Amino acid sequence: MLSPNKAHSLGYGVPLNPVTDICWNCVFPIRIGGVTVVPGMVMDAPDMAVTPICVCPLPPPLPPRVGIPIAFWEPARFVETVKDPFYFPSLGIPLVNPNPGFLSGTHSEQSSGSNVDTSTFAQAHYFIFPAWAVMELLIDIICLEASGFDLLYITEVDPLWNDDMLAFVINPEALLFANPIAQLACIADSVSANIGLSLSALYWCMGSWGSAYPLTGHVNDDVYVQANAAIAARMIFKLSRQLLVCDVGIYLCGCIPTPIWVKHNYRIHIAKPIRDFTCHPIGRSSMVWGQLKNLPFSPGPNSSDNFLWMIFRKRACCVL
Repeated sequence: MLSPNKAHSLGYGVPLNPVTDICWNCVFPIRIGGVTVVPGMVMDAPDMAVTPICVCPLPPPLPPRVGIPIAFWEPARFVETVKDPFYFPSLGIPLVNPNPGFLSGTHSEQSSGSNVDTSTFAQAHYFIFPAWAVMELLIDIICLEASGFDLLYITEVDPLWNDDMLAFVINPEALLFANPIAQLACIADSVSANIGLSLSALYWCMGSWGSAYPLTGHVNDDVYVQANAAIAARMIFKLSRQLLVCDVGIYLCGCIPTPIWVKHNYRIHIAKPIRDFTCHPIGRSSMVWGQLKNLPFSPGPNSSDNFLWMIFRKRACCVL
């Protein structure tokens, strides 16, 4: 691992600052007992917190727990999509000496007659980052996650992330959606994501970002920022399919594994290299939010083309 002084001399980036780099307006709206107490600027997703009281079962012989339902958006995870393998924008440094090799990200075009095929590849890192707990704020609220900062998954050590055919071995259902009819259905998801929320029923789609399959780091998209957003969303779906993450927005009494993700329970916000002023649903076109988010003259040799995406997940819970 490089020392901080050495990393600074190489011109690497600035570590994540949870105060300034997170869009805190994205936690809204907040609803308590089915009533919106703090409105939000972004369309809310449906949840179970619509009644004045809620009841959660407890192991026998304990009686059920009665409480008040609360719903909000929790900044609890982030995903890095990087051109430089083992480089972590959240830390501002690589964790190993740079030796990219075949693990490096790419953005290439291949011409075949009048057709031009653009492909983007990036590595991804999935972090547990309960922002409120890290900042020691609101830690006495039972709804908030109390775990610490942790790295859950890196794709540099996952051979399935680099090869579409290997990924097909554990996700053979991808074959069902590799046809024009299934992909045309994604138009509806794209329209819905651009005017409001993505359609979770079309789980194989990512709106304007393309298909959720294959679950690898390869995306066919000629817009580099949008391609990296799609890779970040694929990481969420991939870990959901592998039952490594669960959804806290569909059941008031606990976190539910969702091998088929509920897309509308996630918002994505670009924090690095250029912070956005708000967050967006999965699949919203980068024509709306992607301008000037990856400037070629960003400070440091590894500041541009390495992205950090803050994930806001819908949290609905029953508070005693």
